[in-house]
Amino acid sequence: MQLQDTQPEPIRVTVTFLEMEARPSSLPPLPYNRQIALLKATDIPLHFYRYLMDRVGRKWHWVNSLRKSDDELREEIHRKGREVWVLYVDGSPAGFFDLNRVTPEIVDLAYFGMMEHATGQGIGRWFLGAAISACWAMDPQLVTVQTCTLDHPAALPLYQKLGFRPVGQSRELVQPMSLSERAASVIRD
Repeated sequence: MQLQDTQPEPIRVTVTFLEMEARPSSLPPLPYNRQIALLKATDIPLHFYRYLMDRVGRKWHWVNSLRKSDDELREEIHRKGREVWVLYVDGSPAGFFDLNRVTPEIVDLAYFGMMEHATGQGIGRWFLGAAISACWAMDPQLVTVQTCTLDHPAALPLYQKLGFRPVGQSRELVQPMSLSERAASVIRD
């Protein structure tokens, strides 16, 4: 059986921009009785970054980074002020977050998410708290993040619960990837 490969229709989304102006006084604790590791990926290989982006963001149509050439992606994620952290649960990759120092004063939580097999286990709140701590460890004056109506329904409330406040919205179009475009993006020489 051959899969039909058609170009999906664009999807209208509402993007919410959020900010945090001060380091939180407390963050969720690490879940106990779990084998969890959070590792900063130094010079992350492009194929591994694309794997994480695809596995975490496929359901939510995270396509921007997957559409970049190797040179564009390498320049973006390996530049000074960019940090990628990978979550492992029971020895396997389970999610990641990507921090982008936009200016000396601003750190953006550019991507944050978990793979489906890791959700619903009480790890998400701690993981977002760890991402927020990593942002503030870069000593900014402001931490930003954005989410949209395609993201997990719990994303916006969780960001707000951990201290972000909405500061604006915009309407945008997201062009989902066709199967062939996704395959060409993720499987490269």
